[in-house]
Amino acid sequence: MPMTRAPTAFETLIGGLDPAVLPASPPGTDPRYCRDWSGDYAGAPATVLRPGTAAEAAGIVRRCAELGLSVVPHGGHTGLVGGATPSMAGDEVVVSLERMTRVRALDPQNFSMVVEAGCILEQVQEAAREADLYFPLALGAQGSCQIGGNASTNAGGLNVLRYGMMRDLVLGLEGVLPDGRIWDGLKVLRKNNVGYDLKQLFVGAEGTLGLVTAVALKLFPRPTQVETALVAVDSVAAAMALYATARRGLSDLLSAFELIPQRGIALALDVMPGLRAPFATDAPAYVLMEASACGAVDLKGLFEGFLGEMLETGRIADGALAASSAQAADFWRMREGMIEAQARHGRHLRTDISVPISAIPDFIAETDRRLGALTPGSELLAYGHVGDGNIHYNVLPPRDLDEAETVALIRQCEEEIFAVTDSFSGSISAEHGIGLSKRAAFLDRISPLHRDMLERIKTAFDPAGTMNPGRILPKSG
Repeated sequence: MPMTRAPTAFETLIGGLDPAVLPASPPGTDPRYCRDWSGDYAGAPATVLRPGTAAEAAGIVRRCAELGLSVVPHGGHTGLVGGATPSMAGDEVVVSLERMTRVRALDPQNFSMVVEAGCILEQVQEAAREADLYFPLALGAQGSCQIGGNASTNAGGLNVLRYGMMRDLVLGLEGVLPDGRIWDGLKVLRKNNVGYDLKQLFVGAEGTLGLVTAVALKLFPRPTQVETALVAVDSVAAAMALYATARRGLSDLLSAFELIPQRGIALALDVMPGLRAPFATDAPAYVLMEASACGAVDLKGLFEGFLGEMLETGRIADGALAASSAQAADFWRMREGMIEAQARHGRHLRTDISVPISAIPDFIAETDRRLGALTPGSELLAYGHVGDGNIHYNVLPPRDLDEAETVALIRQCEEEIFAVTDSFSGSISAEHGIGLSKRAAFLDRISPLHRDMLERIKTAFDPAGTMNPGRILPKSG
């Protein structure tokens, strides 16, 4: 009598599912499910499942729990820390929310909307715009990142200084717990003081406590006026002095304040056809600033007056106020081009630091000093959303290093940057999260009590340790 092989847990899982939840191609052949945007991590999902509703997601997670299978929640694969990259061991089930794309509700008078986790951020922005409203989260990856991932990673972006991070924009949340139960916390209230704020446990948890399936979002009046300027300054210290003045002089209408080094402009001009140098003479640093308003405010007059005063008093060396939306877009392309140029360089160090805003000039100066001594042949780029204290201090290693030398140098540079960050009481992750790549550095920097509190929360939600294991905290067991 022939022997028959017992089905594996993965085969048992798939055998009981609707075929609609399965991707068209085998999971190991589609890079969307195997790596994140950084390319630093690659995995091999055991299988990929794509629920179309919260009930389907709950059924999948519940069945995985019964079979003892680990679940990796998956959004738009735009992460930079390996948080949604499955294990190379092929022992994790990727649950992609890409089919959950409905806008469930939009209330213009309440300035709120409820969207499913798979909605692309750009589509959420457009849905708000069609209702003459504004959702302010803005990221370079907004054409592909998903709102559930934005919530799970507490995304930041360009407008944090005025509107806050994703944590500040979430009114309510629906999630699937690791045992498959659905928690409905989708209230759209501004004031709701009834004990522990459970939704905030999911925000920034990187999928380790459950699967976010829908989010209730805070909306704002749509800006009818937007003014964008690019200005040249003599130093990082001058940029930060300008920021403090702009917060007051622009009546708190400032929505973005980006520091770009001179080398960043040069990189952008190399890779962005049609861009021209912003001014006749190069400056050590530039600031890309934007303000927005609606109603009867004369924003253009306010901005022009402010820039004129800054030029007259010598607080900026030169400046240009965008005369059209096309020119404003070109200013932003300079920042985008700087990012693109780094990607083309190949493997390099990306960091995501935050320090007190007033400490930014000293932080950059000290990091420049240390890394200049460590790796004089590398390009050092410090830029970012300095209006909220977020610096991306990146290192482009010399091109003549082999792969092993590059990896070793990146590790050394990261350790130095993190050490300087510690000396300024900063954070090693301002907006990208912890995931896999920063787990060791994160755990090295927290107290035993802090770690104990985190582990107690993880155990309370996920005692079996099957929900995105190894991200933020080590795998249990």
